[in-house]
Amino acid sequence: MCREKGFFSIRELGGMAQDMTDLTSLYEDRIADGSLTRDDAQEAVLPRFDRIRAALAEPVKRSFFRKATPPPKGLYLWGGVGRGKSMLMDMFVETLGDIPVRRVHFHAFMQEIHAGLHKAREDGVEDALAPVADAVVKSVRVLAFDEMQITDITDAMIVGRLFDMLHSGGVVVVTTSNRHPDDLYKDGLNRQLFLPFIQHIKEQLEVWELVSPTDYRQNRLEGSPVYFTPIGPEAREKIRAVWNDLSGGPAEPLALQVKGREVVLPAFRNGVARASFYDLCGRMLGPGDYLAIAEALKVLVLEDIPRLSRNNFNEAKRFVTLIDALYEGKVRLISSAAAEPEMLYVEGEGTFEFERTASRLREMQDKDWGK
Repeated sequence: MCREKGFFSIRELGGMAQDMTDLTSLYEDRIADGSLTRDDAQEAVLPRFDRIRAALAEPVKRSFFRKATPPPKGLYLWGGVGRGKSMLMDMFVETLGDIPVRRVHFHAFMQEIHAGLHKAREDGVEDALAPVADAVVKSVRVLAFDEMQITDITDAMIVGRLFDMLHSGGVVVVTTSNRHPDDLYKDGLNRQLFLPFIQHIKEQLEVWELVSPTDYRQNRLEGSPVYFTPIGPEAREKIRAVWNDLSGGPAEPLALQVKGREVVLPAFRNGVARASFYDLCGRMLGPGDYLAIAEALKVLVLEDIPRLSRNNFNEAKRFVTLIDALYEGKVRLISSAAAEPEMLYVEGEGTFEFERTASRLREMQDKDWGK
């Protein structure tokens, strides 16, 4: 369900027609129907979500003389890639019934905050953050963030005060992350100014590590092809099937801010992005853009890599830089291409340099790569 509220598009994923249930029961139902496998680490976190759901189910007591009841403590769920953090958060959102909730990637949310700040400043608002936070407070009771990470100094300077405003307004924050709060914005510029926000997380959110030995995302790719050639209907169908399996639901564009410019990934969900060769290499992107992409993703599905030559030399150079960034960032690559890696670039300037890229493309196909 979607509705517009200010500059926000609010998705109440719980569904107005669905009765509230606890996550533990929903988890058992999914195990019973075979769609999930029991995982002790996942089961251990279920009561943390159910605590929040039960508190939210209580009527909100307000009066003229009494302040609103403080929101229940949120949850900061962190741990390794592919352990089921995003899946559990999505299931939690399903249990919320008609409670207004938004499930959104943290990067995308912060882009909306920046857009709201820009508008408020244009309107001459003295405290531009106040109406932006107020719009969120009036729209939702729960914010479910996927992949909280802070890499941009402007985000670091805003997020602490923003979260204080959201908490004061009664909004509960549930978030996943690959990092412990102490490691957020690690080694970032002026990090000492960011430290109060880390303390806020520890005070207002329960910090819980999901320690599972199983990487379910890697297991889904175990033994499966990740490089499809030649380009055509068969490759496109296989790419579509892999994307549907890994994304696990409807995707949205992800806009990354890099040195004042916007880099857009057309489809993104649960740390997995889908884009075409032209989207990422046909545009004037540089190393900083590709590093930001690698930082934001766990898996990239890249379609329609063409043959490369002197005729598309600039695109080829960008492709080399992209693969280097993905390789160093340990981002899993699933792609469709006009030829095998060694035959993609066989004539023109740059063929020698491309040998390393072809070697990396081959290495990245290994089932154990990136572990």
